[in-house]
Amino acid sequence: MTENINGSRRRLLGATIAGIGAMQLGFSGLVRAQSAGTASAASFGDIRQINAGTLNIGYAQAGPENGPPVILLHGWPYDIHSFAEVAPMLAAAGYRVIVPYLRGYGSTRFLSADTPRNGQQAVVAVDIIALMDALRIQKALVAGFDWGARTADIVAALWPERCKALVSVSGYLIGSQEANRAPLPPKAEYAWWYQFYFATERGRAGYEANRRAFSKLIWQTASPEWHFDDATFERSAQAFDNPDHVAVVIHNYRWRLGLAEGEPQYDALEKRLAAAPPITVPTITMEGDANAAPHPSPSAYAKKFTGKYRHIDVGGGVGHNLPQEAPKAFADAVIAVDRM
Repeated sequence: MTENINGSRRRLLGATIAGIGAMQLGFSGLVRAQSAGTASAASFGDIRQINAGTLNIGYAQAGPENGPPVILLHGWPYDIHSFAEVAPMLAAAGYRVIVPYLRGYGSTRFLSADTPRNGQQAVVAVDIIALMDALRIQKALVAGFDWGARTADIVAALWPERCKALVSVSGYLIGSQEANRAPLPPKAEYAWWYQFYFATERGRAGYEANRRAFSKLIWQTASPEWHFDDATFERSAQAFDNPDHVAVVIHNYRWRLGLAEGEPQYDALEKRLAAAPPITVPTITMEGDANAAPHPSPSAYAKKFTGKYRHIDVGGGVGHNLPQEAPKAFADAVIAVDRM
């Protein structure tokens, strides 16, 4: 069953989507995004800092301290401002919203100069578990896109007792070095051009020298119908000035291709992830109709979610940065999955 919600009916979405949990499994919704193609002027206030695991993590918080916790996770090359409009919507609904800078972004810093600037998939999820421990959060709803969706998927798959529910843009993104060794068709490989660029020292040096220009190009190509302004981009681009940003990003993409080693203490976690574990917690996956970044088809991953599950397609020219391009659709999905 598909529900097409146009712009004139957007005001009804908040009331309507709360009833999604009562619908049959396999629901696929088509939401027309009101905010697609517009820039966001929203921002966060003070950024808090807390020691968690190997990091001192910077994070924004909104909503009541005693509200149900929601952790929102950004991707590359984006930052916490992808959720600048989502967070107040969820706070108004009574949630305690936590939006951390991932390692290598914003005010998040390594506690030791000796810690490897590791970007492998497991370690980013370990960071989030460490953050939950530091904040004394036993269980949270976790949601994200890009690196953030992969991280949220991993938290849900490996620590389901810590994850109340999941919202994942582009679905099941857990991978492995072994799976990534298999070549893709030429058109698919072409879409990953930056991954191969980063595999070279020329690419590392190029990204170091051109962080903003490179990231703006990714924003434009991954979301071709999103007309953000320079101020919106610069607000996020400041997060890329982090001294560890380039090292973490380059390691992330080289690790995926098996060109860089991970840290041995995460080998057991990566072995579990390589088996593509199912996700059992209630889940909503989402996809924008104009996402021009590499992403799987919903039909390719639906069976990986073995608990209560819905998929929502968001129309209206929404690209890769779905929470920022369609904030109400994303916030509504978080509220809906909490009621499944």
